[in-house]
Amino acid sequence: MPLFIGFVEAGVPLGVTFAFLVASPMVNEVALVLLWGLFGPAVALAYMAAGLIVAIGAGLIIGRLNLERFVEPYVYQVRSGAAIEMRPSMEQRVRDAWLSTRHLVRRIAPWIVIGIAIGALIHGYAPMELVAQIGGASNPFAVPLVVLLGVPLYSNAAGIIPIVEALLGKGLPLGTVLAFMMAVTALSLPELLILRRVMRRELIVVFVAVVASGILGVGYLFNLIAS
Repeated sequence: MPLFIGFVEAGVPLGVTFAFLVASPMVNEVALVLLWGLFGPAVALAYMAAGLIVAIGAGLIIGRLNLERFVEPYVYQVRSGAAIEMRPSMEQRVRDAWLSTRHLVRRIAPWIVIGIAIGALIHGYAPMELVAQIGGASNPFAVPLVVLLGVPLYSNAAGIIPIVEALLGKGLPLGTVLAFMMAVTALSLPELLILRRVMRRELIVVFVAVVASGILGVGYLFNLIAS
């Protein structure tokens, strides 16, 4: 979230910012190395390509919808003064950066703590057996169902790898498992609670709809290819 605020304040287009917001947790270099070691280069590269396609597609779509009005106004405060040409000294830059950091941390820290706490609580009771039961190849609705189950969970891409290995070992199709992994990393409920501090509900709804559509497409496509 601090990076999201920094991008918007610096004038980076909203679509580009969201592309980063999706790609950053989803296409994690540690996760790619683990995927490569556990499942081989084909799975790792396929996951990387799918994650980048979802992130770039989400950025392009959100960028064309002109949704800047749904970003909380305080996020633009620094950018509003950017038009004044100034040549601050290094001391002034450091002081301003420190004051800005303190202000930002004070504003968003409680939300980050709440989000992480909720995510940790849910993750401790993650219904992996339920995911395995409904995610079988015989269920045509497996992909959307595991995506819905993945949203309340909270983990980074590297942390979800052991669960991915277990689900594949239970016979779940590759596309279903990749969709579950993407949902956990890119659409987790704690992340959405944190993002609510910097954007309005309308923008969050669009973000979830666009990214979830991309994830569903990836899941069904990989299941079709692997079948």
